[in-house]
Amino acid sequence: MKRNRILIIHGPNLNLLGIREKEVYGSMSIDELNNEIRRFAKEEGVDIDILQSNHEGELVDTIHGARGKFDAIVINPAAYTHTSIAIRDAIASVGIPTIEVHLSNIYSREPFRHHSYIAEVAVGQVSGFGTDSYLLGIKGSLNHLERHNR
Repeated sequence: MKRNRILIIHGPNLNLLGIREKEVYGSMSIDELNNEIRRFAKEEGVDIDILQSNHEGELVDTIHGARGKFDAIVINPAAYTHTSIAIRDAIASVGIPTIEVHLSNIYSREPFRHHSYIAEVAVGQVSGFGTDSYLLGIKGSLNHLERHNR
């Protein structure tokens, strides 16, 4: 049986997890988060690749490059959630089921964070569960793939 491949994308400023605004984003570093994601993926029998970038164009290029290589994308677009039509269009263009994740509940924060350009092209969205948002996003993408590959 073919193993599912999921691309995990961390957007801008997530390289500073554990350092910046711990009251919002928690104290886990990005390396610790990536280790948790890898552990969970191994338990679930899924292959993953992980990328973090602060550069919108690199994120767009990565999404484009996922065609034919990945079955799903789990993305935390971070601040680009609220500003990037380019990332939104990249996701729409590749046709790969995508789950949007956020560490914090973006709807309980500043009003400018309440709109997501990504949500309308994503299969689903998970926000507010801290680092578990990524694990829930992986689980959601696997459930989606199972339902649609029967």
